[in-house]
Amino acid sequence: MSDKTILVVGTYDTKDAELTYLADRVRSQGGEVRTMDVSVLGDPQVPTDYSKHDVAKAGGSSIDKAIESGDENTAMQIMARGAAALTLSLWRDGVFDGVIVLGGTMGTDLALDLCQALPLGVPKYVVSTVSFSPLIPPERLAADIQMILWAGGLYGLNSVCKASLSQAAGAVLGAARAVEAPKWDRPLIGMTSFGKTVLRYMVSLKPALEERGFEVAVFHATGMGGRAFESLAAEGAFAAVMDFAPQELTNHIMGSSISAGPDRMTNAGATGTPQIIAPGCYDLVDVVGWQPLPDRFKDSEVHAHNRLLSSILLGADERREVAMAICERLAGAEGPVTLILPLQGGNEWDRKGAPLHDAEGMAAFVDEVRKACPANVTLLELDAHINDAEFADCALAVFDNWMDEGTVPRP
Repeated sequence: MSDKTILVVGTYDTKDAELTYLADRVRSQGGEVRTMDVSVLGDPQVPTDYSKHDVAKAGGSSIDKAIESGDENTAMQIMARGAAALTLSLWRDGVFDGVIVLGGTMGTDLALDLCQALPLGVPKYVVSTVSFSPLIPPERLAADIQMILWAGGLYGLNSVCKASLSQAAGAVLGAARAVEAPKWDRPLIGMTSFGKTVLRYMVSLKPALEERGFEVAVFHATGMGGRAFESLAAEGAFAAVMDFAPQELTNHIMGSSISAGPDRMTNAGATGTPQIIAPGCYDLVDVVGWQPLPDRFKDSEVHAHNRLLSSILLGADERREVAMAICERLAGAEGPVTLILPLQGGNEWDRKGAPLHDAEGMAAFVDEVRKACPANVTLLELDAHINDAEFADCALAVFDNWMDEGTVPRP
């Protein structure tokens, strides 16, 4: 008897052998399979559980319209919308426990939409010829997506690509069996941060919030962490957010590839989620450490965090630009926002006497925040550093006041 069911998705007109191999490997390990065809022109050798016609219809279109478009990109976007909608519907109906999608660039494009449609905790695997490629922007990646390179599998089965396919089949079935999905039995607080060598407030805030009956998820704000944070914020998953490390916004506006996407610092506001904001590491731009520095930062001071990551210290004018960007995003918030401004610094490296201390730059940032802070935001200036106990105490006091007022319901 099978215990878990895996949905296998792909273009069965061109990748029938590979998709069938995937399904056979799942079945060989005791799993059950449902199949979905997302091709346009051809047909599978054996009918799938969900046909290309079912997929196109779920996207509000038809295969005929996809073909009549005469454009493969347009046709595949029709199928991507349908696949995402149909897969979510099947998940809600309890039809499957995990999904695996196989493809090249076309199939991967579709797979990204499909995986984003599914909630956090649903095992979602993509076998792709472009896994881990810079072709894939971070904002299109589901928070818990898993990918494996489809090595040597562009055309036909062979021992090389079977190694990838069989691993993926075992991984998605194993994940479906092992996953402990979010229970949502306690209201969730979303917090952003970096490691304790740079930012430390979570060490005291997390247990304090847990004592109040909340669950706390701390997201590492290095691009993908912020992407996961924003995707959950867009779903309204948080009772409140403590977005204390918005550096990914700095990265984005300064052109770094370490970005969480253009919607960073917007989704909590759009859903009316109460927000406590602070400018942790606002003064740094993270760049890929093993790549040459961007030309605009050739003469800037650089802190090599490790071989993967370097942090560039911003000047006064650039810090003003960051302050305006933060305030512009907070201006659109539908819910309450408090911005805590620690006047003595925003990361451990910028304390007085530390290597990245810049009093003039900090003063410029503070001045611009004061000028640009929108009317819907409560600005609290704090004569302390973000890593001082006073900052965590202040954030907790704001939160407790919101609970007293009913802004954040008590658990």
